[in-house]
Amino acid sequence: MFAAERRQLILEMVRANGAVSLRELARVVQTSEVTVRRDVRALEAEGLLDRRHGGAVLPGGFTRESGFPQKSHLATAEKTAIADLAAGLVEEGEAIVVGAGTTTQELARRLARVPGLTVVTNSLLVAQALAHANRVEVVMTGGTLRGSNYALVGSGAEQSLQGLRVSKAFLSGSGLTAERGLSTSNMLSASVDRALVQAAAEVVVLADHTKLGTDTMFQTVPTDLITRLVTDEPPAHDDRAATELQALADQGVQIAVAGASGSPGGDQVPAGRRAPLPGPRRGHVPGTSALRSAAGLGDPTAAERGRVADLRRR
Repeated sequence: MFAAERRQLILEMVRANGAVSLRELARVVQTSEVTVRRDVRALEAEGLLDRRHGGAVLPGGFTRESGFPQKSHLATAEKTAIADLAAGLVEEGEAIVVGAGTTTQELARRLARVPGLTVVTNSLLVAQALAHANRVEVVMTGGTLRGSNYALVGSGAEQSLQGLRVSKAFLSGSGLTAERGLSTSNMLSASVDRALVQAAAEVVVLADHTKLGTDTMFQTVPTDLITRLVTDEPPAHDDRAATELQALADQGVQIAVAGASGSPGGDQVPAGRRAPLPGPRRGHVPGTSALRSAAGLGDPTAAERGRVADLRRR
């Protein structure tokens, strides 16, 4: 395929989906990621698209938000791996909150197998994934439906979360940086996500490597409130994603990498990276490479069990 044909196909993919990873572009045009990166730079120079860490977006991507149909086809393998790893953080009988997003939807599909679970969510997609789960109670927030991502937002959603207390919040977003933390392109979504964070003792962010280093308009979770990041292993050439992981680790965020060499379920950054295993955070004492013991996420404390019981009695 000639360069002009390849770049036209790349441009059409980005226009159709809003954002596409370099890995996916290389697969579709049947060439290397190095070649695709060169094509993306050329298209950016012409003002036809913008580069983002690990991918390409339409111009104006800082404020642009793709809808669910577009997001659902992006980084699908990475989201699956992240969801598999994050599901191991959830214990039988816990009460948790799960925010809106395609990655959290993948997580919800796996949580359907956890008995005695209570899931509070503002996402219709998360609720749908758990609707027929045996022994899983789903609590929906109120609010106004936002059709682009099938989420309930607004004052009704935020007010329904007041006074709520759960063990963990699982959130996704549009971008993640060590400087600002998790962010999104929509003000209403950001406001509800902040309310979800306030309800949880621990915050777990689910973000694939294409979101690392990307900053969008509205901050949802500052870095110092993120307990753990569950992500996938960045490509070997993606130094910026590795640098961002290093910076997040330096600020105490515990990093869990899906598909990391040597320990698929372990707490570590990708093999060959320089980023160290993050140190203690909020009283947690890292243990072995097992996820639950590494972050102190094993058996809930007596106080936590009491909070779960209070939630169910409501």
